Amino acid sequence: MRITMIGAGYVGLVSGACFADFGHHVTCVDTDASKIDRLNQGIIPIFEPGLDQLVAKNMREGRLAFTLAAPEAVRAADAVFIAVGTPSRRGDGHADLRFVYEAAAEIAVAMEGFTVIVNKSTVPVGTGDEVEAIIRKARPESDFAVVSNPEFLREGAAIDDFKRPDRIVVGTSDPRAREVMREIYRPLFLNETPILFTERRSSELIKYAANAFLAMKITFINEMADLAERLGADIQDVAKGIGLDNRIGGKFLHAGPGYGGSCFPKDTLALTRTANEAGAPTKIIDAVIAVNAARKKAMAGKVIAALDGDVRDKRIAVLGLAFKPNTDDMRDAPSLDILPALQAAGARITAFDPESMHEAKKIFTDVEFADGPYQALTGADCAVIITEWDQFRALDLQRLRTTMRQKVIVDLRNIYRPEEIRAAGFRYVSIGRM
Repeated sequence: MRITMIGAGYVGLVSGACFADFGHHVTCVDTDASKIDRLNQGIIPIFEPGLDQLVAKNMREGRLAFTLAAPEAVRAADAVFIAVGTPSRRGDGHADLRFVYEAAAEIAVAMEGFTVIVNKSTVPVGTGDEVEAIIRKARPESDFAVVSNPEFLREGAAIDDFKRPDRIVVGTSDPRAREVMREIYRPLFLNETPILFTERRSSELIKYAANAFLAMKITFINEMADLAERLGADIQDVAKGIGLDNRIGGKFLHAGPGYGGSCFPKDTLALTRTANEAGAPTKIIDAVIAVNAARKKAMAGKVIAALDGDVRDKRIAVLGLAFKPNTDDMRDAPSLDILPALQAAGARITAFDPESMHEAKKIFTDVEFADGPYQALTGADCAVIITEWDQFRALDLQRLRTTMRQKVIVDLRNIYRPEEIRAAGFRYVSIGRM
């Protein structure tokens, strides 16, 4: 099939490349001329493992193209996916849908024949109705169907998530659109991937409900970690014990400094705003948002306490800045709260992240950026692990004994065993463990 992807950002680029790898002909459209130029040169604007090879392969085989010319791409398409950003709107926390509606108006002008228009962007319930109204007003005579098809991609594992998903959700009541979507996802039928066809509004709510539930799960285990510390329990044993219950499951039960990234913060906030307007407030999710925000701010206190309550003129080596490993995404990362709080307390920060420092340098001031973990740790009074990159999991402790000024490690991701670090002569602080 011929697919046009409006938006060549994270979701659009990953989805477009994977659809092309399924054998479809995909054209990704974006308004950013420099991005399209870089993509046509094979330069990927985001870090996602394996994406550069996937894009290069499908461009070489003629199934994937990038363009600024939306009208031509839309006219040629059987299905047009809207995969533009929906950031939190300043002031009220609602999803900002300007780009979605602009894409709908652009599609309305250009489409020819029966066209399936697919909302891939994360949008509040009822957005599909508005997209349909925009197109119907512009082209009353046109033949089209608007479908909801939310994405469930984890940054750092997006290609595998797309090709081997837990499920595909498609929201439409149009039988022709259903058949088009079946054909688009036909390769996944062969893998027996569950495909849930539902009404459009239910599909839109599934995305928000899933992200809110996972955010709640993270926040729950983080609160249990605080309790475990007070009671002398080990949160990793607790998480394993409850995760073995198949009604709960072990995923998203890893205690840490709080969730961040491009999805959970904005999606939980948008859901609460929608719920309040509908007269059905989501008090649990309101609490999740508040607890998570407070947690990220509180993490600096653990570092300060590890240095006996005073970090003035102390050198803190921060390992990891992105919100999770295998991505360069800094959106709502815990580091955005932790580093400024340490600086406000008088600390001097040296930081290293394998992929996100180009973004971090635009955000942080008065931070020294190192070329590697050992360069960051040289002369440091304390090492703080914020992001659990693999290369931080087996640091040479004997080397650190001779290069660090004070032997203090604050592990906010619990990637080390306390007894091993302490046996090497370090003061070790982690999450939810004594």
